Amino acid sequence: MKSSILSVGVEVADTWSVAGREFISRLIVGTGKYKSFEENAAAVAASGAEIVTVAVRRVNISDPKQPMLTDFIDPKKITYLPNTAGCFTAEDAIRTLRLAREAGGWDLVKLEVLGEARTLYPNMRETLRATEVLAGEGFLPMVYCVDDPIAAKQLEEAGAVAIMPLGAPIGSGLGLQNRVTIRLIVEGASVPVLVDAGVGTASDAAVAMELGCDGVLMNTAIAEAKQPVVMAQAMRLAVESGRLAYLAGRMQKRRYADPSSPLAGLI
Repeated sequence: MKSSILSVGVEVADTWSVAGREFISRLIVGTGKYKSFEENAAAVAASGAEIVTVAVRRVNISDPKQPMLTDFIDPKKITYLPNTAGCFTAEDAIRTLRLAREAGGWDLVKLEVLGEARTLYPNMRETLRATEVLAGEGFLPMVYCVDDPIAAKQLEEAGAVAIMPLGAPIGSGLGLQNRVTIRLIVEGASVPVLVDAGVGTASDAAVAMELGCDGVLMNTAIAEAKQPVVMAQAMRLAVESGRLAYLAGRMQKRRYADPSSPLAGLI
């Protein structure tokens, strides 16, 4: 598969891969909180996303008599990433993903094990335990975690195929609250790093990409926008712009002014 980011006539070959699967878009979007399946599908199209997350415990994936997400977002064209939203123990998460594999044959999955309902912060002890079990059963877990470089490395060693640190609490829209630790996770990882949770607007997504993240996952920022489809397009452009800025390499920050035109030789 070939891809490029086009900017002012300059093409940069740029794809990313997870667990041996290659993708062009670095934006992953969720499928919750939309007013309808139609709106969800339109937002996905506008975002250019090639992966969508699906909460197994909340979405109908087996009863053909009821409306199904697959009727609106074609799983043959878009990769479905089953997730364990709403799970608070390793056992619940493992059981949920086993059901997902039975229902749809999925092995590339998103693991999240929450610690409490108020903050929706991950329970890292349970998350690590679930990662080890799932990897041992042949799953390819992309794992939601705290923005801690030590925890991220432990998850990678346990079998995580991607590390997904939160930028801020799920659904908060606060943007990246700790750029330092996100950057440290990126620098230390040998698997993809994607910011997951906390993005509120396009500039937040651009910041994540400028830090060197491989991608960004979001749901609420698009679904709860006044115009979700328009916001989805904005997020697509922000991710592409942030990635291009990262590849270009930003200028060094300085404490004092540095004139664009030399001061010597003035008339």
